[in-house]
Amino acid sequence: QVQLVESGGGLVQPGGSLRLSCAASGNIFIIYDMGWYRQAPGKQRELVATIISGGSTNYADSVKGRFTISRDNAKNTVYLQMNSLKPEDTAVYYCKARIGTPQLMAGYIYWGQGTQVTVSS
Repeated sequence: QVQLVESGGGLVQPGGSLRLSCAASGNIFIIYDMGWYRQAPGKQRELVATIISGGSTNYADSVKGRFTISRDNAKNTVYLQMNSLKPEDTAVYYCKARIGTPQLMAGYIYWGQGTQVTVSS
C-alpha cells in the first residue's frame, strides 16, 4: 500500500539548479530515515544524501556543499535541492525510505521508480 513518487528531474545546464521531491503515501504510521541515491550509466547505485526523523543528515563527498536534503514530516515528503550542478551529476535519482506501518512498526524499505537528471550544455 505504501508508494514513493519522485518528481522534479529534468535537463539543466552546468551550474544550474534543480529541486527533487519524493512524496510517500499509503498506510503510513511513521517514516524513519529517508534518502536519495543515484545511478549513472555503467556505474553502481550510490548514496547521495540521507536524513533521519530527528533531522540529522549526511552527504556523499561528491555533493557536499552543493546539495541539501530536507523533509516535511507533515507532508511525508523529502526534498533534494541541487545547486551548482555538474555533468557528472547526470544520473537517475531514486528515493528510498524506511516506513513503519501498523502491520510492521519497525518498518519496510521502499524505493521510488526514479527521476532522470541530465546536466549538459
